[in-house]
Amino acid sequence: MRILIDIGHPAHVHLFRHFYNEMKQRGHDMSVTVKEIASARQLLDLYNIPFITLGFKSDSLLKKAFNQLIYDLRMLRLVQRSGTEIGIGSSLTIAHVSRMSRMKSVMLDDDDDAVEPLITSVGHPFTDLVVSPDSLQGRRKKKGTIFYPGYHELAYLHPRRFTPDASVPEEAGLPEGEPYFVLRFNAFKAHHDRGAKGLSDEQKLQLVTLLKSYGRVVITTEKETAPEFAGYRLSVSPEKIHSLLWYSTMYIGDSQTMASEAAVLGVPSLRCNSFAGLLSSLEEEEKRYGLTYAFTPDDFERLLEKVKELLAKPDLRAEWQSRRKAMLADKIDVTAFLVWLVEGYPESVRMIRNDNDYLDRFGASAVKV
Repeated sequence: MRILIDIGHPAHVHLFRHFYNEMKQRGHDMSVTVKEIASARQLLDLYNIPFITLGFKSDSLLKKAFNQLIYDLRMLRLVQRSGTEIGIGSSLTIAHVSRMSRMKSVMLDDDDDAVEPLITSVGHPFTDLVVSPDSLQGRRKKKGTIFYPGYHELAYLHPRRFTPDASVPEEAGLPEGEPYFVLRFNAFKAHHDRGAKGLSDEQKLQLVTLLKSYGRVVITTEKETAPEFAGYRLSVSPEKIHSLLWYSTMYIGDSQTMASEAAVLGVPSLRCNSFAGLLSSLEEEEKRYGLTYAFTPDDFERLLEKVKELLAKPDLRAEWQSRRKAMLADKIDVTAFLVWLVEGYPESVRMIRNDNDYLDRFGASAVKV
């Protein structure tokens, strides 16, 4: 089978890398396209995944629209030349090209319709299949959406897929046994981020000042930081960030993805941005499993109090690892599910619709967690 994966964000490299390797090992013809994003290209190189660049991204809405046309045309030519049968990704491009070619499209989408009007209006209607976490059931208008018990992050951080590397903290200059905190600051440049806001520089400074009294502070960010944060910038290769998270005391920031990554690893995570309370997957991780907390920027003082409350717990890590086990017992190995879904498409879709319990075969029953 000829399969194309489209990468539109660095997190998508993690989302699909195990899928890519497994499908390749099974003898499928795999190709990968990517937008001109330095961090995504770097990750693909680090994981030895060859790729084809579709073009540059832009911050302005008008240029985004023009660039989208370029992406669509370039992918269409590629698909027609290669005879691609299935395209998978979290992008508009996969959906659009599937309507202009024989390629079938599978779109992975873990955001609520309400926070991504562009995707739901000019993406979902064109794709053959939308696949979403079951925390979004009742919040997705796209008919025929397949819902699975899991999160995007469990495609690469499920115990079957991830083993932490104990050497990473030391590589980052963190002495063994010393508590440390990972902070992530978002750039908010995606189409669905218009009008969104996260932590202000003043709030970041307050946060760093508080955390310094408990341990080391490590900052990772998509954008340039104020000079006072320069000494805290991350100094570890990007494919090792999840091991750094695993051994950390806590994650705090305004990034959705890393908040969920920390949560599924059993690391207390707190995020502060205007999406607080609006994302079903993170809401489930918070309200059902108690793994993460959300605050709006106006509630920043409550975030600081929650940090202090959590750090006063003598058994914080053990408690969060116990909560993680409860979560994993309900969820599946998302990569194993995607391999089965795509390899058996479209019969696999009919099987799920006839027997939704079929997804249990990808669960945690055979996994030591």
